[in-house]
Amino acid sequence: MKKTALLFFPVFFFIHQAYAYTRSENDSILQVLEQELNQKEIYAQEKEGEIKEIKQMLRFPGLTLTQQYSLNRQIYLEYRAYQTDSALHYLESSLAIAKRMQNDPYFYETKLELSYSYWQCGKFFESIQNLGSLDRSRFQYLPEELLCNYYEAYKQLYRYYANAQMDRNNEYFHYSSLYRDSLLQIVPSGSTQYKVLIAEKLTDENKTREAEKILLELMSQSVTETRERAIFSNILAGIYQKDGNLEMQKKYYAISAICDIKNAVKENTSMQALALILYQEGEIDRAYKYIQSSMEDAVFCNARFRTYEITKIFPIIDGAYQAKAMKQKTELKRYLLLVSILLVFLVAAVIYVYRQMQRIVKIRTELYQTNQKLQDLNTDLQDSNTRLHDLNDEFMLANRKLSETNLVKEIYLGKFIDLCSHYIEKLNDYRRNLNRIAASGKVDELYAALKSTQYIDMELNDFFHNFDETFLRIYPTFITDFNALFPEGEKQEPKPGELLNTELRIYALIRLGINDSAKIALFLRYSITTVYTYRSKLKHKSLNKENLEEQVMKIGK
Repeated sequence: MKKTALLFFPVFFFIHQAYAYTRSENDSILQVLEQELNQKEIYAQEKEGEIKEIKQMLRFPGLTLTQQYSLNRQIYLEYRAYQTDSALHYLESSLAIAKRMQNDPYFYETKLELSYSYWQCGKFFESIQNLGSLDRSRFQYLPEELLCNYYEAYKQLYRYYANAQMDRNNEYFHYSSLYRDSLLQIVPSGSTQYKVLIAEKLTDENKTREAEKILLELMSQSVTETRERAIFSNILAGIYQKDGNLEMQKKYYAISAICDIKNAVKENTSMQALALILYQEGEIDRAYKYIQSSMEDAVFCNARFRTYEITKIFPIIDGAYQAKAMKQKTELKRYLLLVSILLVFLVAAVIYVYRQMQRIVKIRTELYQTNQKLQDLNTDLQDSNTRLHDLNDEFMLANRKLSETNLVKEIYLGKFIDLCSHYIEKLNDYRRNLNRIAASGKVDELYAALKSTQYIDMELNDFFHNFDETFLRIYPTFITDFNALFPEGEKQEPKPGELLNTELRIYALIRLGINDSAKIALFLRYSITTVYTYRSKLKHKSLNKENLEEQVMKIGK
């Protein structure tokens, strides 16, 4: 089992690294898309400028019908994926010119383009009617390219109509596939169109890896951000959608959307698909921005079919965006309220500090007066010490007369007097130090001395040492018995120089019957939370988690 895990670990690691790299790459691509979205109007203006230049050429006097047809077609091609109404207008002009010229190739070419524009606008019936009006037998006398366009028009028409039905098993997909097969019979096998058709066919047959290979090769050959590259990327994203690979879908829909923006393509699907994926992943802000851009493009282009598709998901994303905006607005109000409260506290703090400064001035004056009194008291204390010395001599003289039987009492009394004298001397030193600081007028140093806990800490250490020593005299086997309640590696050992550590001292107090965490915290000068944490941690480590403290109470019995 371990060998199998070790064999699969590099695979899992590689997959994880590849996924992380894809996520990072997608973030970079989305950042580029954000930048290009901000430039969208500039690309549209450039497109308008190019169209304007061709329109100006159309106004030149003396143009032949062939030149007029060529210029009208150029304008149509510029408008084709940009604005359908204008595209239809110039197609109709081209059709009128073709009729005047009685030029069948031009006529059929324009009629096929009209079919494309009709279904682009959602006019599927008009598109079918237009294609049906063409004499199929005439194509044998026309350039083979027109027959390809004829099959392509039917293939696209039926495929779009099938997509509108939201059912991939309907008969229109079948019709589309038949026309695609007809196309494959006449399209040159090495051409880009042939490769795209083969990739589409493989995708429909769920042979996604073979289709992916073809399209990735086409992508590698397309180095610039052209309309063709946008189509390749869109089809690739559709392949990854079949595979359920969201990250790769995002990558190629984003690349396709970038190409569409740079080419001012308003009739697009990639931005809409990308918005839906981001919405499903919870990136509401980006999803809303992208679907709004897609809606603006569809309305501007007057691509009714695209507009219809977008209106099915736009309310969902818009609702989520509005809900998020409302939530952010509510949070903002809360933050403003919190800032207002903090401002009130700040003003109160400033007032408090000002009053404290006034009190400090007053205290300084009182300290000066107190210092004068301390000097007088110090003089009195010296006189008292002199008298105490005389009395002590008399006491020592009388003490020599005590009987031998009171020797023990004398020793304990001497120890008690020594302890008292020790604390009196410490207090006297502390008083002298404060007196010296006060006399020098160093108020800050005086405050620092008063606030210092060093003196207390030293006495507290002595107190804990005496407590530990006394407790271990009563329960000499406490540490050994306590550690027997824990597994190896979790036993409590005091540091060198210590009798008991903090954990042992807490449970020593529990052994003495002090079970309240608040009392233990007061005794040890810790917070209640700290004591509770120590107790919980030791309970969790012990061999008997449920009744550790009951076992501790039995130590020494």
